[in-house]
Amino acid sequence: MARDRARLGGRRVAGLLAAGTAVALALAAGGSLSQAGAATQPDTAAQTAAQTDAAAQAKKPKPTHSQIDLLAINDFHGNLEPATGSGGNINGIPAGGAVYLATHLKQLRAAAAAKGADSVTVAAGDLIGASPLLSAAFHDEPTVEALNGMGLEAASVGNHEFDEGWHELLRMQTGGCLPDGDGQNNQNSCPDPEHPFTGAKYKYLSANVFFTNTKKTLFAPYTIKTFKDGKKVAFIGMTLENTPNIVTKSGVEGLTFKDEVETANALVPELHKKGVKSIVVLLHEGGFPADPKAYNSCPGISGPIVDINAGLDPEIDAIISGHTHQAYNCSLKDSAGNPRLVTSASSFGRIVTDVRLSIDNATGDVDRTNTLAQNEIVTQDVVPDQRTANLIAKYKALVAPISNKVIGHLTTPSVVRTNDDSLESPLGNLIADAQLADPSVVSGGKAPVAAFMNPGGIRADLASNNGEVTFGQAFTVQPFNNFLVSMDMTGTQLKALLEQQFSGVNGPEAAKYKVLQVAGITYTWNPAAAAGSKIVAGSIKIGGQPLVDGTSYRIVTNNFLSDGGDGFPAFTTATNKVFGGLDIDAFANYLTAHDPYTPVATDRISVGS
Repeated sequence: MARDRARLGGRRVAGLLAAGTAVALALAAGGSLSQAGAATQPDTAAQTAAQTDAAAQAKKPKPTHSQIDLLAINDFHGNLEPATGSGGNINGIPAGGAVYLATHLKQLRAAAAAKGADSVTVAAGDLIGASPLLSAAFHDEPTVEALNGMGLEAASVGNHEFDEGWHELLRMQTGGCLPDGDGQNNQNSCPDPEHPFTGAKYKYLSANVFFTNTKKTLFAPYTIKTFKDGKKVAFIGMTLENTPNIVTKSGVEGLTFKDEVETANALVPELHKKGVKSIVVLLHEGGFPADPKAYNSCPGISGPIVDINAGLDPEIDAIISGHTHQAYNCSLKDSAGNPRLVTSASSFGRIVTDVRLSIDNATGDVDRTNTLAQNEIVTQDVVPDQRTANLIAKYKALVAPISNKVIGHLTTPSVVRTNDDSLESPLGNLIADAQLADPSVVSGGKAPVAAFMNPGGIRADLASNNGEVTFGQAFTVQPFNNFLVSMDMTGTQLKALLEQQFSGVNGPEAAKYKVLQVAGITYTWNPAAAAGSKIVAGSIKIGGQPLVDGTSYRIVTNNFLSDGGDGFPAFTTATNKVFGGLDIDAFANYLTAHDPYTPVATDRISVGS
């Protein structure tokens, strides 16, 4: 009986479908629908025309290609609100902000659907970390929630995802709350007890980061998305190999970071065995176009992305890159001489890259000659996404008492991090002065006599509101919650430290120089001298007195540099290390103690011979 009913049901459905088709054909031929639901018949000529048209449609050849719109971002860095200054526009056009990014993504998906294309939203790392206070105060939980709402599906892990350590990064994926003392160190996990943090709905991917002991990857190396008609696209996530050198040592302890090219190439045969021909790498490494304003091309592009593209297997069809905060849209030759898309979407949610993958239906592989990309500016002239706006309003109310507190005043509109010819900046001097003056690093009555600050840790100019500086504005400058560390270094060790600004990891070419911002010390360096000999002999002075090789000096820096970060292993040779308070607290306290603050001259580092 059950089988008979199934057959009867099948015949009934078939009959309904046939009836529906007849009605549709009648309507298409000019008939009308009666109240009883039956179509009145048009004249014979019209009916014949409709049947002819239906037959033609049936004989229409199937499309040879399918289109998939791949929407990509990178280096969002928790910028839920539009960034200020140069970080808030693209070529003078105001851009960015999560409420606008969410709307643009919806519009791009709708446009793809209107032309019959599938879409997928991905990212190339650094979505969190080095974030403004609005996100950082809650361990970047607001940013993950916002990205969930935007429909992000997969993201490679960037170096800044490790800012609070790999254990915390796992929590970003799986959810849960931290017992962080309800505001300890200006942070508060799960501030709304009724809505605990549930983690990222998107998949973090990291093919080249392994647990040193088990050799297993920290996250899945790739994800395969199956689209309509069974089309498959694999997304390989790749983390910056140099991550251990630019994040706090404890944050990546127990992990091994492997070469991006070798790792990706080794996965190609595995993906082919799974029937995947279309492969995209989400790479947290990038390049530098000669014209940064040419965001939809890549004139004279240089940097690591060029060599990585040349080394990646020709079976990899596109590279979505990041890390350098540049916007470019390139077609670069792979090692087989075929064009391959290489793109990047600037930073802070100011651009979305729309990659229109054309899939050959016969082979399942990307047809690169018919694949193109467009970098779309996230303009602020669209209707803000209400769900995202509500999320931001919630966290703004929670952080307001901390963020809006006025901690000092400036006699200038801002203090900038722009370097002079010696690579010294007014803001670098202010931060170094603040660290040198911080009482938390005084040990046994012995205070530091010199301070060193890494330029990469200065994330923005210090802005003001008509001269008023808030804690939130100060935090935007120094968002890492690093601890200050005082230590003893000899004159010989300090000479080695200064040379490391221009050699090894930080050189020897000028583009890689990392000149530390200093207080209590002056010196001259020679751009024309060979690496390892750039510091002019006899030019180093501490407290106005010539540096003596065998003398021990008490200095202060942050815990990131103390561990040898940013290519400064000389710090690891220091002795008698003492941990003090947070760098942001030293910065804020200094501004309060020197209210109002006037930027000082950049005369501590000079260029000469």
